[in-house]
Amino acid sequence: MSPALANAVPLAFALLLCAVLAVGTVHSGFDRLVTRTSIRLFGDYVDEFRSEHPDRQSALRAAQFPVTYREYGSKTVLYAATLALVGAIFGIYAIWGLLRLLAIDPEMMREALPGALEFLANLGGVPTLSAGELFVLVLVSSLTVGTLSGTATYWLRWWYPGYVADERARRIETALPSTVAFVYALSKSGMEFPKVVRIVAAQEDTYGEAAAEFEVAVRNMDTFGMDLVSALQEMGRRTPSPQFQEFTENLVSVLQSGHSLSSFLERQYHDYQEESESQQESTIELLGTLAEAYVTVLVAGPLFLITILVVIGIAVGNTITPLRALIYLILPFANFGFIVYLSMVTESVVPGSGSSSGSGSNADDHDVASRPAAGTDSRRPTGGRTDGGSTVGDVDGKTDTVSANVERVRYYRHVDRVRQQLGRPVETLLERPNLAVAVSAPVALAAVLRKLPAAFTGAGFDPTVVDDTIAVGAFGVLTVFAICYELHRRRINAIEAAVPDLLDRLASVNEAGMSVVSAFDKVRESDLGPLGTELDRVWADVQWGSDLQTALRRFETRVRTRATSRVVTLLTEAMNASGNLSTVLRIAARQAAADRRLKRERKQAMMEYTIVVYVSFFVFLFIIAVLAGYLLPNLPTEGVDAASGGPEVDGLGGLSDDAATTYSTLFYHATLVQGLLSGLIAGQLSTGDVRAGAKHAAVMIALTVVLFTFLG
Repeated sequence: MSPALANAVPLAFALLLCAVLAVGTVHSGFDRLVTRTSIRLFGDYVDEFRSEHPDRQSALRAAQFPVTYREYGSKTVLYAATLALVGAIFGIYAIWGLLRLLAIDPEMMREALPGALEFLANLGGVPTLSAGELFVLVLVSSLTVGTLSGTATYWLRWWYPGYVADERARRIETALPSTVAFVYALSKSGMEFPKVVRIVAAQEDTYGEAAAEFEVAVRNMDTFGMDLVSALQEMGRRTPSPQFQEFTENLVSVLQSGHSLSSFLERQYHDYQEESESQQESTIELLGTLAEAYVTVLVAGPLFLITILVVIGIAVGNTITPLRALIYLILPFANFGFIVYLSMVTESVVPGSGSSSGSGSNADDHDVASRPAAGTDSRRPTGGRTDGGSTVGDVDGKTDTVSANVERVRYYRHVDRVRQQLGRPVETLLERPNLAVAVSAPVALAAVLRKLPAAFTGAGFDPTVVDDTIAVGAFGVLTVFAICYELHRRRINAIEAAVPDLLDRLASVNEAGMSVVSAFDKVRESDLGPLGTELDRVWADVQWGSDLQTALRRFETRVRTRATSRVVTLLTEAMNASGNLSTVLRIAARQAAADRRLKRERKQAMMEYTIVVYVSFFVFLFIIAVLAGYLLPNLPTEGVDAASGGPEVDGLGGLSDDAATTYSTLFYHATLVQGLLSGLIAGQLSTGDVRAGAKHAAVMIALTVVLFTFLG
């Protein structure tokens, strides 16, 4: 074996170990093998110290990880040991590379380095150490890197469940007011409380992690045979949310004492509504701090650095490379990091904001229609008889025929849905605004690719050939998406705004003695804006033979917002419990009105931060325009070194023509990047949804293109 190949063997072994762990995360069979191996090797060790770490067991339960403590702990030790070995191997290569780097004669380094850096020459000549000294150095570095890798892996693996539990606690507390209102409304409808718990547990898509907590109680009752009170107590012990735990303890006390459950839930509902308002105020204050920090760090900071680098480039020499790193790497990644963090913050203020992305009017209608109605037996075979005779599925050869027919119907509905979407493209884009990017982005990309060959010249790549095309293409994509999204969003907002009025009117009509179905027919004739159109479609479904629950589910699928999902879920479940829904409708109306009030307050408060971002971008644009339009053209260029930019011409700083052009191009690109990202952040601050920033980004990019066209 050649020396070079022998040197690569440890590295290949380390990479193989990393690949083994990576495959285990995506392949269930291989993951089971890793799990069995880890338990066989370290299971007894983990069990021995189980009692010393009760917080770890609690974190695993609170995070709802589908693993046992023994399994998770054994895999943690295995991962830590494996990555410690991998780190030790990489440590050997790291110190070897450092020794190769320092294999320079100290005198040569001293001559090459400036006077202020001559002390670095003392680091040269390390390979002249003896074999024993080199062995000790390599061993210490290998053990150090390996220990750090293993310790970090072990700590991160045990830290992660706690992090997930904390995130679940935040989501639970965000959804708790609406969940308590839902429980309160169902209990007022006369439904038995065990059934209420089961219904809430089944609504995880609508009520999120709070419903997932109730699923714990349902699983304990169904799987372990617990009674309701014991199941709720266990649910309270496992939850990561202190608020939910307090609610569960109070709920259990009320159930055990026999006090009025509806009165308790009503008090809890009002308390959590006040808590939600208080939490919103604190989060809005946090957003104000984040907006100020963004302006200071990610707008004023880069502007200051750009100005300093330009001045240094004029006075000392070329600073194009660090300026490129700032514009193309640091600025985008810092802004993207801020967007990710802001999305985590705004999720607690605007829960479920991403649920309204929009869907086609016919999207998944067949899935909603195929759901069994409440109270029916979903296990009955398709096409089966209800008279106790043999079913179609019992006849030989008929089951395959029925399955084939069902698949044909599903395929036909899918093709028909696609045909309808293509047949009315404008309506489809307004209902599904995300598709606007899929339509406009390829057009912009084709325009860029068409001009791209001209950018490759004999001197290299010239970005000025395609940057205008990229900017105009980005403006077009953002503009098309912004128009579709804003029209779609306004329609959804109008529907949500009319929901409280709809519920109040339904309650009034129901109190007068009219049935729920007749109440819908009566109320849909009133002026409810876009919601009236949707109610007409609901009534059309009923007239064509659909039951009201299925028609409402189709309405929920068409709109797909958290507010409409809550209303539809409450109505469909309450209708199964009682025909007198006036009390339930009043509760739902109050909850919807409170949500609308909070949303208006959020919009008014966050609008200030949008203005702050706009002002900061205008300052950024003004300073860059001054640098590009007035400073660079007035600098001396004669006698300046074309390669370095040249430090001085008759005592004054100067730039060559090429350097001045490069700096001007970098200014243009910096403003485009800043405009795009600042626009997205402005929309995210104002609404909690980054997609709402498309219109702001389009405006800022348009201002940049127009300004630099004028300066050019």
